[in-house]
Amino acid sequence: MTAATAPVSSTAAGALSAFLRGVERRALVVAELQCGDPAVAEQALVSVMRAFAGIASDVPMAQWPDRFWILLAHRTPIRQPAAGGHWPPALAHLPALSPPVRLALLLRIGGGLDEAAAAQILDLPVADYQQALAEACPRDAQGHPDAGAWRALAEQVQQRLRELPLSRLQRLQQPVATPTAPADTASWRTPHKADATRPRPRRGAGRRVPWKGLLIVGVTVGVLLGGAAWWKHAREGGAAVPTAPAGALVDTGPVQVEALPAEDLPVTAPADPPHAAADAAMLADPDLALARDADLYAWFAAGGPVPVDESQPQPSRPEPATAGLETSTDE
Repeated sequence: MTAATAPVSSTAAGALSAFLRGVERRALVVAELQCGDPAVAEQALVSVMRAFAGIASDVPMAQWPDRFWILLAHRTPIRQPAAGGHWPPALAHLPALSPPVRLALLLRIGGGLDEAAAAQILDLPVADYQQALAEACPRDAQGHPDAGAWRALAEQVQQRLRELPLSRLQRLQQPVATPTAPADTASWRTPHKADATRPRPRRGAGRRVPWKGLLIVGVTVGVLLGGAAWWKHAREGGAAVPTAPAGALVDTGPVQVEALPAEDLPVTAPADPPHAAADAAMLADPDLALARDADLYAWFAAGGPVPVDESQPQPSRPEPATAGLETSTDE
């Protein structure tokens, strides 16, 4: 009941609070009907909630239901309830059951868990859990399972869930003080007030000024400025520009152009093309014009149609057949 909760973010705290609000009603009814003492059930549930809040940030949300019910089912007042509990007359069948069998039944009809999940929470094979449910089923006078009594028992548990006072759920949210420490005014659902009001250190406080880096930067800037000033003074004073190393390009001023004397130009005779003689004979042939049109004459000799003369503009629409049958009279 004194487990310390780890600090969580506002989003995680909201998700944790929503989860516990959705499961606390069923958990309280299961714990109360298991031990038969409302006060013991509330104390056990508060301890489970505190323990779960301390480990929730390290557990994936999909595993929250199983981990919560495991903490509750293995709590000593729930696993091994003390004698002397009290149950209403409508639920008189519950105290007649052994604690393990009663817990298996309550997880099913009160916690709303399926058989596989409940068996995993109790660390039992599914077959053994089903056997525990069979032992918890009410019997008729002949010793056979009584389905009507089973439904009536489940309905009484569900009615107790619906009629659970809101004030009892609100008591679960109250802080629990330890005997050796002063009472804490913060609920386990919300972050501690000391964490919320703790002043944050100012950014940059206590930092040392990097004098060494500033000194290096200052010296570098001074050297660059001094070199630039010397270079400007040297150019303005006509100082000789230092020679560049071998292979480097330097600016030697404007380009000078000088005309070469005519007698220095080489004289070379133009070389005759290799096919000059053959070309001259072809050009001197009198039948050259006929040879150029040889393909046309060959096509015409073969009986090809005469091409249409397209040198004159053609009409856009053909004239009707009767247009050329006009006659004229001589006057």
